Amino acid sequence: MHGPSSPGWLLVALCAATGAYCLLRMRSSVEEQRRAAGGEALMGFGMAAMAVPATVYTPPAWAWPLYAAVFGAAALRALWSARSSPHHLHHLVGAAAMVYMAVVMAASPGAHHHGGAGVPLVTGPLLLYFTGYVLVSGARLVPVAVAAAGTGAARWGDRPELARACRLSMGIGMVAMLLTL
Repeated sequence: MHGPSSPGWLLVALCAATGAYCLLRMRSSVEEQRRAAGGEALMGFGMAAMAVPATVYTPPAWAWPLYAAVFGAAALRALWSARSSPHHLHHLVGAAAMVYMAVVMAASPGAHHHGGAGVPLVTGPLLLYFTGYVLVSGARLVPVAVAAAGTGAARWGDRPELARACRLSMGIGMVAMLLTL
């Protein structure tokens, strides 16, 4: 990610913490939740790695095609999983956005600046999607947190309001990354 270092480090911390919580969610007793948490952990850690400020570390040229390949495989897996659950369509869009950002970073000269590097016809709809996702997720989070307060003790990996907060923070991170593209 290019731009000031402070917001970049905050985004790294947000995405890494989200990825770590998603790893914790993989210990759930619910099979579908474990699978979704694995994809979300990959997304969180991938976003954290991409968000490291360029003034601190510039990845080697081979890293961007590797990102594209990893998230391309994640997109194919999400497409396959979408047959049984429409929630995986969001994972598909997220993985495709990561592929897009990796391709843009690989194509930018020296990967040192972003000024106008993204294709507006792709970046615009992705920004609209993730902005809408953040707004809807935030609105859904409030009633869930109120309802879950009286349900008793749940394991950290099985708390739906925390899973939604995790997805919300990744959506916010995606918006921030797309804005700097």
